[in-house]
Amino acid sequence: MIKNPQDTSDPIELFEEILEHEDTDKQPIAVALDHFVKGVGHVVMWANLFLILAIVTQVTMRYLFNYNFPKLDELQWHLYGLVTMVGISYALVTDSHVRVDLLHMQLSPRTQRFIEIIGILALLVPFIYLMVDQGYDYFYDSFRVGERSSSPTGLPARWAFKAIIPLSFVLLGVAALARLIHDVHAIWVNSESERKGKGIRLILLAFLGFAVVAYGLSFLVETTEEKLVIAMFLTFIALLFSGYPVAWVLAGVGIAYCGLAYLFDNDHMAWTGLESTFTGLDYLTLGATVNRVYATMSNAVLVALPMFIFMGLMLDESGVAERLMTSMQKLFGTVRGGLAITVTLIGIILAASTGIIGASVVLLGVLSLPSMMQQKYSKSLAAGVVSASGTLGILIPPSIMLVIMADQMALSVGDLFMAAVFPGIIIGMLYLLYIFVIALVKRDAAPVPEGAKAPDWHAIKDVLIAALPTLLLILAVLGSIFAGLTTPTEASGIGALGATLLALGYRKLTFRKLVNVLKSTFNTTAYIFAIFLGATIFSYVLREMGGDALIEEMVASTGFGANGTVLFILFIVFLLGFVLDWIEITLIVLPLMRPIINGLGLDIGGYGVIDEPALIWFVILVAVTLQTSFLTPPVGFALFYLKGVCPPEIKLTDIYRGIIPFVLLQLLGLMLVYYMPPLATWLPSVAY
Repeated sequence: MIKNPQDTSDPIELFEEILEHEDTDKQPIAVALDHFVKGVGHVVMWANLFLILAIVTQVTMRYLFNYNFPKLDELQWHLYGLVTMVGISYALVTDSHVRVDLLHMQLSPRTQRFIEIIGILALLVPFIYLMVDQGYDYFYDSFRVGERSSSPTGLPARWAFKAIIPLSFVLLGVAALARLIHDVHAIWVNSESERKGKGIRLILLAFLGFAVVAYGLSFLVETTEEKLVIAMFLTFIALLFSGYPVAWVLAGVGIAYCGLAYLFDNDHMAWTGLESTFTGLDYLTLGATVNRVYATMSNAVLVALPMFIFMGLMLDESGVAERLMTSMQKLFGTVRGGLAITVTLIGIILAASTGIIGASVVLLGVLSLPSMMQQKYSKSLAAGVVSASGTLGILIPPSIMLVIMADQMALSVGDLFMAAVFPGIIIGMLYLLYIFVIALVKRDAAPVPEGAKAPDWHAIKDVLIAALPTLLLILAVLGSIFAGLTTPTEASGIGALGATLLALGYRKLTFRKLVNVLKSTFNTTAYIFAIFLGATIFSYVLREMGGDALIEEMVASTGFGANGTVLFILFIVFLLGFVLDWIEITLIVLPLMRPIINGLGLDIGGYGVIDEPALIWFVILVAVTLQTSFLTPPVGFALFYLKGVCPPEIKLTDIYRGIIPFVLLQLLGLMLVYYMPPLATWLPSVAY
């Protein structure tokens, strides 16, 4: 149960309260295990500060002394790997992992605990066993030969870094044990509060529906492998509706279908009437995913993730948004919808500096919704403006989604950042135009506040003073990437340091706020990385069963032509956004589209400079489409965070009504980029 938004002045603290769910059960052994895992996490999260220091030191040494230090490069992804791998256990004990809450929130706590027990035993424990067992062998082989860096000037003892894999999963096992003890004890005690809500029947009915769909779709394909692929996808989506965390559903389903494929390979499933398979999947081949986990831990591109998250959260703590809100309200005070316009403009500025949707929505909601209600704004318009403005951060660079997309599609992060600039700004401008028009047409929706004064030079000066430091930081981060002076990872470290100095300069940086930012960065990075791990298992098994070939064949068989196929894929992504988070779609679905798009022969000009312009254009289209997933129920994370901070007079129906026009505006922006590809491809072509 979170506090009233007005009870705290710290948006990041409130963001964490919404994100984390402390267990109400106080069984002593489980509480002790919780404290142990949290204690380890609270120590390891400080590694993010050393990561910032390592990045800034590397850039400084290169430009001031013309010296490159390979040890610092390797140290960066060692720290990143340590933080992310330990973080998944912290996210488990704080129950911060991403889940689909549509049915889960209607269940009684007792039923939720039954589901968690089954999920831990059937999905998470096999994953932990695999990674501890195979991860130990992976580490021991490295230790036995005394493996060190491949660079003569790199870090020694590479085996020590690989030891993080089995050790972190042992810690995850401790976290899972704590959750099991909590759940079993709470069910045993059987308090009255644990029985309020619906029972397991709701979930079983949903499972039955998916089973019927899977059975029907199985007649559309011929081979056993294809039937297994369809069953695997639908099992994954069905289990999501149980409310168990997405990361562990991905991993557990992947391992389960690896075992099923092994049985079919060895003629143990003849009783089903299906033919045997030739997937080659077994326990040892599945163990190869440990190498993929290591590759994700040591991915230099992904090091930018915690740094951009830290940068955005620290800017939220710096008081920049409050300063902008105060000064811009004076500037637009006499304009109808002036407060809504102010919120949108701040959302655009925050988007270019955060990329953390939850934190942005919480911050904008806390700052603006009480004032909007006081000024008698339409509840639906107020809710729609805040939630939509907060989602701009997922598209306008630097965006953590674009970083992950670049990694998954083997594209340049810088190119994707540049390609997203115009689409992001266009959608922001569409928001502003809509607010201006609706305020003129429906005068009671966004009235002018009583006693508003016309802006003067002093108001303009206040806006410039409030906005200039943040804009300079954004220019330094994006400008250094666009000019080729730094890599996105280096720019992210500089941005994190710059945001900290900005908070320090505004006298907003306290030890408590620093801890809040580190904790939130640690937690957010962890649940994203956990989905990376689950998707690694899931996608590996899916590909081994021929899932990529089946999907490519199914898309190609639609006969829609090149442009029609792109629209069809975007439509599927839009529908998936109703039930899946952008992370799952980016990690599982998007990579499967690369060979399809490359095979369409799309005539998208790259101005003789851009490699794979059609792929960059397509990825930006998907990114714009996925922006709508933050506003579309039931997953709609922006709606979830907004509900956590909005005043009591704003109901869920107001939020749903409010987001409809903004989803339509996002789709309009999508169509503009679709029909005018240069909006995505021109800027990357002239940046270097």
